[in-house]
Amino acid sequence: MAVNGNAGIAQKVQKVTGSNPVIHSDFPDPDIIRVDDAYYMASTTMFLMPGCDVLRSYDLIHWEFLTHAYAELDDTPAENLEERGRNAYGCGMWAPSLRWHDGLFSIVFTSNDTQKTYVLEACNPAGPWTKRVIEGFYYDNSVLYDDDGRVYIVHGNTQLHLTELEADLSRPKAGGLNRIIAEDEPDADLGYEGSHIYKHDGRYYVWTCHYRSGCRKSEVCLMADALDGEFIAREVLDDDLGFHDLGDAQGGMVDTPDGQWYAFMMHDHGALGRVPTIMPMRFGEDGFPILGNDGRVPTEVSVPTAYADYPYRPLNGDVFCCATDSDKSAEDVADIVKSDKLAPFWQFNHNPHNQFWSVNEPSGTFTLHGGKIAANLNYAQNTLTQRTVGPRCMAEVTVGASQLQDGDFAGLAAFQGYYRYIAIRRAERGYALSVRIKPKDDDSIWGDGNYDASAIEVARTNLCGDTVRLRAIYDFTDKRDKVAFEYSDLAASAPHWIRLGNTYDLYYTLDYFIGCRIGLFLLPTEKRGGTAAFSEFKFYGPEETPELS
Repeated sequence: MAVNGNAGIAQKVQKVTGSNPVIHSDFPDPDIIRVDDAYYMASTTMFLMPGCDVLRSYDLIHWEFLTHAYAELDDTPAENLEERGRNAYGCGMWAPSLRWHDGLFSIVFTSNDTQKTYVLEACNPAGPWTKRVIEGFYYDNSVLYDDDGRVYIVHGNTQLHLTELEADLSRPKAGGLNRIIAEDEPDADLGYEGSHIYKHDGRYYVWTCHYRSGCRKSEVCLMADALDGEFIAREVLDDDLGFHDLGDAQGGMVDTPDGQWYAFMMHDHGALGRVPTIMPMRFGEDGFPILGNDGRVPTEVSVPTAYADYPYRPLNGDVFCCATDSDKSAEDVADIVKSDKLAPFWQFNHNPHNQFWSVNEPSGTFTLHGGKIAANLNYAQNTLTQRTVGPRCMAEVTVGASQLQDGDFAGLAAFQGYYRYIAIRRAERGYALSVRIKPKDDDSIWGDGNYDASAIEVARTNLCGDTVRLRAIYDFTDKRDKVAFEYSDLAASAPHWIRLGNTYDLYYTLDYFIGCRIGLFLLPTEKRGGTAAFSEFKFYGPEETPELS
């Protein structure tokens, strides 16, 4: 595949240096491949839509959005948030296997709510992508196209299965290889999972995350001379990057155009989520990979590239809709266009209900209409989200509330299972602002019952008018995992920033299974038909974000 034109003319190969994590944001379950001198990454997006992020890089350190591989995963009541108690939280799209073979890109993944295995395919990684369902359910899978034309998929949890597929991936091949290649101890908790399979220099490698009760996650590599032979296992990475004994694991390997090798993993990073890391690797005399600094993840990493000056598009941003065509420059991406296509850093919570949102009322304003009464923020339709960034970040937005209905809340959230938000609503005499949090209950993170708990109001103030500027400050420094909310009453005689409430804890829990996100929402609790307008959104990165006090 030829390099896309906006990489420019290849320059002299030079080293580009970055620090780990190379993306300080929640891009879990990365799978990375190289085609010519471009790298592509697919990452888990769970219940967020559009889904299946596809990123591009020319140096493994800097990344940009290329596309989302699908607009919606499936059309079910759970994925549409249509029925009380039905949702796809913690489900949806998991652990993609990204491959390029015979001129075709493919992404294979499963969904735990639909219990299906999906295949996405495209001739160009920027799309369009087609979607189909194949026979079988292949948990945390990875696909191998072998040299003899046969195709295999490794999958499973604790027990790792190797299954031969038909060449078109449609189903298991009749009479084909189907065996267990590894099995962890019965008391191993999660055991082996999140596998990546490769063939190199005549040997077969299966990289897999390993998790045992009482231990942090580590990375194990299984190696065999033949797929029907014995796979020998060795732990190749057990490191926490000095971060609270949280492991770096669940990745694989990729080579550079000049034949150097790098390993990629994801690192658990508290409420921020799971962040990608990159490290050099080499093969030992016995064939097993040796990662980083003799099994430790380096703080800094250098990668050769012929495109050191390539202008990457930002992974976070201020505009709601923007130019996303692959031929647009980084400067063009910052320009608002008259379109209903959202910028790629925005994703909806579950499938959007498109008749109830707009970016053209007026252009550049994100408008939400209350189409369905919801018990709480977990079930508010069309909540628009963007990733947070570590170690600190901040979001601001102006909210116009003149068309809210009684019982409507419109605001800015730290969006996760135990959400926190600041929101404007109608009051007896004008408008009021409140901070609400969903209480933490360690015993019920898995069940739907906890979703029906009402958020607790922890701070409140009256406003002079119906328009307010809101700010959320997110602090993940050294796993502090806090958020604070501020506001500026735009109708006041001298608008200025005021802290409302205290700082509030953030949590990474398995009910949502994603890192904390910035969320813009309209929550109708009594009536349908209200409208909230969000404008002048501003994202601030770590250098621009003050420390929380």
